[in-house]
Amino acid sequence: MTTPFPFTAVVGQDDLRLALLLNAVSPAVGGVLVRGEKGTAKSTAVRALSALLPAVAVVPGCRFSCDPAAPDPSCPDGPHEPGPGAHRPARMVELPVGASEDRLVGALDIERALAEGVKAFEPGLLADAHRGILYVDEVNLLHDHLVDLLLDAAAMGASYVEREGVSVRHAARFLLVGTMNPEEGELRPQLLDRFGLTVEVAASREPDQRVEVVRRRLAYDDDPASFAARWAGEEAAVRQRVVAARELLPQVRLGDGALRQIAATCAAFEVDGMRADIVMARTATALAAWAGRTDVLAEDVRQAALLALPHRRRRNPFDAPGLDEDKLDRTLEEFSGESPDDDPDPDPDGPGGGGGGPAPDAGPQGGGDTGARPEEGDGGEPQPSGAGAGEQPAARAAEPFRTKALSVPGIGEGAAGRRSRARTEHGRTTGARRPRGALTKLHLAATVQAAAPHQRARGRSGPGLVIRRDDLRQAAREGREGNLVLFVVDASGSMAARQRMSAVKGAVLSLLLDAYQRRDKVGLVTFRGSAADVALPPTSSVDAAAARLESLPTGGRTPLAAGLLKAHEVLRVERLRDPARRALVVVVTDGRATGGPEPVALAGRAARLFAAEQVASVVVDCESGPVRLGLAGQLAAELGGTAVTLDKLRADAIAGLVKDVQGTSRRAA
Repeated sequence: MTTPFPFTAVVGQDDLRLALLLNAVSPAVGGVLVRGEKGTAKSTAVRALSALLPAVAVVPGCRFSCDPAAPDPSCPDGPHEPGPGAHRPARMVELPVGASEDRLVGALDIERALAEGVKAFEPGLLADAHRGILYVDEVNLLHDHLVDLLLDAAAMGASYVEREGVSVRHAARFLLVGTMNPEEGELRPQLLDRFGLTVEVAASREPDQRVEVVRRRLAYDDDPASFAARWAGEEAAVRQRVVAARELLPQVRLGDGALRQIAATCAAFEVDGMRADIVMARTATALAAWAGRTDVLAEDVRQAALLALPHRRRRNPFDAPGLDEDKLDRTLEEFSGESPDDDPDPDPDGPGGGGGGPAPDAGPQGGGDTGARPEEGDGGEPQPSGAGAGEQPAARAAEPFRTKALSVPGIGEGAAGRRSRARTEHGRTTGARRPRGALTKLHLAATVQAAAPHQRARGRSGPGLVIRRDDLRQAAREGREGNLVLFVVDASGSMAARQRMSAVKGAVLSLLLDAYQRRDKVGLVTFRGSAADVALPPTSSVDAAAARLESLPTGGRTPLAAGLLKAHEVLRVERLRDPARRALVVVVTDGRATGGPEPVALAGRAARLFAAEQVASVVVDCESGPVRLGLAGQLAAELGGTAVTLDKLRADAIAGLVKDVQGTSRRAA
């Protein structure tokens, strides 16, 4: 067995180690979500924690780790007779990102349940993790339905397996730890709230500390056993401190003053619901026990707030995580039971403060564009795509808004999501088929119908059906999938009007926010000057998206063909990475194509690539002025999509517009 890296040998990461130890002292805290960049010892610290947990007393032979002093009355291996228990080390169970539902909660043998009337149950990872640690690396990449099952079990302390009216329940109390890199996508707010504590980790920028990290890691890799032996004394001391804190925990007193500070803090930061108050109370109590005290102090409440509130105060994914510590200190002082000497300071986030920011630039008034329009001068020189002549300052995005549902025509088989129709393992039942591989979702009526004609030939004599494996039928289900919405945005000089680009950016951000909630991907390709750029690779990370879009510059000529070819390349690469994910391309342009030889013909050939591959598309016509050339409509025809005018490009209409265009395409097909 591989010797784990010692917990006490981890350099720095004080908040991470404290959060893990508090959950070891009081599992009721609700687990830890560790957020941070790659290579910051997230997994190392979690795996090392199991060695610090006390040994567990279990009923001999019980697959569900029942406590001999208080066995689970509904244990599938029970009932258990009173007797001495056996001791084993606390387990740390890892849940792979690609795990199935049966692997997580366990599998029930439906064939034996129907034919023999017995509950033949194979335990899953939740049973293995009972009274130990369940570790989920890259929890943000886990399928939503698995995260829901996982967090429900963690909240209830039990796991339920239901298969066509046959159910099994067993205890599942564990310390839940998830790690994630925010650059790879965020968790939904509902899931964030279910983790008790959260910790942000980052690599140290201090050279001396980085040197020590490398020195210890190299020493461990050279001889893990000797390295662990050098830290055995520190490990034993921390282990004993965890045991002592657990014993002291029931004696810790949470006074009315501390409870009032907790409630006032949660109210001041406007967190939703009451879970934050409960988690803070449990965390503050565990902090006092860890410090060897029986009274909760204000310093415990403050530390509890720093661990329990940052991930709960985010009103939407564009908000940066973290707490205003000055505001926290003022709240704790105000409700400390002491009268303040002076009036409280004015709210720094009020009018004129940092929270509101400057008002959006109103831009020029009137119907048409103002300023230079480089691409309209036929005899002028092409403008560079970088800084220089013809470039306009980046326009601020309009406020994000709630979009209407957006879907791709047809039925796909992509990754589970909440967007378009798809054949999935979860959803409404639409039919039955013979199982391919292991049976996961039984279609009971179809199974009975397949077995019924053969009962006499099989010698049935009792009330039950005689079921054979060939009779079993898998339920065919229809649910929802996630899609890729790829925006191709004209950022040339004719698009540089601030109000226009502000609306475009606001629409893209809004669809990205909607994609975050529905588990989609969104990408952004921009073209201007003489080239096209992938401003936002296909992603679900809204933090990165907001930063990229906010700084998007405009100006220069209109290399439409380059933009379309770049988008085609993005889709080609994405098909290799995720071949089942279907795409929708939204081209935002006035249809002009300038610069280079035969720009219009080249743009037409590029557009026909999308039509040949039957990629769903829509062109938002941004042409303005009394004379309209209808170039966007021609582009839409080449793409095999539909064009709409700029008048419909309003922040509250673009998503519905895309949906309408898709409906038109579906009817035409």
